Amino acid sequence: MLSRSSFTSLVVGVFTVYVAHTCWVMYGIVYTRPCPTAADGAAGGCVWPYLAQRPKLQLSVYTTTRSSIGAESNIDLVLNVEDFDIESKFERTVNVSVPKKTRNNGTLYAFVFLHHAGILPWYDDKHVHIVSPLTTYMVPKPEEIHLLTGESATQQIEAEKDTNALDEPVSHWRSRLTLNVMVEDFVFDGSSLPADVHRYMKMVQLGKTVHYLPILFIDQLSNRVKDLMVINRSTTELPLTVSYDKISLGKLRFWIHMQDAVYSLQQFGFSEKDADEVKGIFVDTNLYFLALTFFVAAFHLLFDFLAFKNDISFWKKKRSMIGMSTKAVLWRCFSTVVIFLFLLDEQTSLLVLIPAGVGAVIELWKVKKALKMTIRWQGLRPKFQFGAYNDSEKKTEEYDAQAMKYLSYLLYPLCIGGAGYSLLNVKYKSWYSWLINSFVNGVYAFGFLFMLPQLFVNYKMKSVAHLPWKAFTYKAFNTFIDDIFAFIITMPTSHRLACFRDDVVFLVYLYQRWLYPVDKSRVNEYGESYEEKSKKKSS
Repeated sequence: MLSRSSFTSLVVGVFTVYVAHTCWVMYGIVYTRPCPTAADGAAGGCVWPYLAQRPKLQLSVYTTTRSSIGAESNIDLVLNVEDFDIESKFERTVNVSVPKKTRNNGTLYAFVFLHHAGILPWYDDKHVHIVSPLTTYMVPKPEEIHLLTGESATQQIEAEKDTNALDEPVSHWRSRLTLNVMVEDFVFDGSSLPADVHRYMKMVQLGKTVHYLPILFIDQLSNRVKDLMVINRSTTELPLTVSYDKISLGKLRFWIHMQDAVYSLQQFGFSEKDADEVKGIFVDTNLYFLALTFFVAAFHLLFDFLAFKNDISFWKKKRSMIGMSTKAVLWRCFSTVVIFLFLLDEQTSLLVLIPAGVGAVIELWKVKKALKMTIRWQGLRPKFQFGAYNDSEKKTEEYDAQAMKYLSYLLYPLCIGGAGYSLLNVKYKSWYSWLINSFVNGVYAFGFLFMLPQLFVNYKMKSVAHLPWKAFTYKAFNTFIDDIFAFIITMPTSHRLACFRDDVVFLVYLYQRWLYPVDKSRVNEYGESYEEKSKKKSS
């Protein structure tokens, strides 16, 4: 069996190898090896850029309800850019006619062509094109109402009549279409073409050399949920913003891999909203900040694992509740479960929801340990039994109850007043939504007050030796990392503010650790003292 220190070292070692391997993979994505004979001007085995000849190009965007088109297809031209300059950035908004089939929950496609100027794309044998759906399917956001008056918060009644049911996915309009062309005059090695770019390349033979036509790319990561619009049956036209910008080869390959990763998440069951949270990390931040985010996320994962491991190890071996606030453990369990239900009700990203759910399960298990609870089954009916406390534990409970008595004079009126205020002034989807929001607002706004009983117990006992400091340390690192993620991942504002509140709580614990130095005669978290261990070893 591995010792705890050996296991931790193994985890840290695996983590280091994982980070190094990821950095190597990222380097392989960003850096592409050019054709070795290109510098000598030799054509053998090299694939040359057609754009190096500086052809006169034209950009055309068509819409149709079919996924494939030809010269005789029923299509609409929505944008035509003559004398298209691949180096010049632009953004244009056009009105797109919405066919009846699309208004009845159908799909509308955009066909983007890059071809020689003055020639229709299907008559140009050197054209490139790419297809992207302009619609997607999502469940509309539920309407919020004033619970006392029934007043609607939004004008969604007509939309609900059109869609018939709020729990069924309906067509939403993607109001943005972002185009890119790879502009580098890069010479590829024909024997080792990158697989990610290869599927976007179209080759032509010009004399004795092979050329690749312009690489046209649609940035799907820029399609955000906040830009989606519900398509009603009465809608005949919708706006479409077409934007273009050049892109380098390294960023193109990186963007292709990120789009594939988001698509994989959706195949594993992630919803459009969950995938949108991941898109926001890539689109709303620059590449340098994105690299920082990756390393921060990696360390967050490591500290999360180590904190869970040490916290579970601490409570698994704990035999006594001396110096531990049972009320604080119960409150932490209640607040964690409420936060999980709140995030679930708000349809928060799985990136936030899954760790919250795991944390709630662990807190429930810790309550079972703190109350010395055992569960015995009598058929299908569970029977709960609670263990007895010794004199030292009863003394801790007295301090705990004393702290809660003083705290209740402040906490309960604030929570009840906040719930009443929100009922009168804020609109919610249902009474359940109001109840969960009231609980969670109390948790976020005044939840740190429930850490005061533990601080009070520490003060009365003049000791912090009974606390799980290893787990606290890892959680502290994650708290500061959460401060960074609070600005990156979309989450409710109250949840974002709670990240900064935890910083203050941990600083108070650090102050108490400095104020009350370790006394080796005191009982530790496992019900043992250092002197007792020394006596056992000598005997």
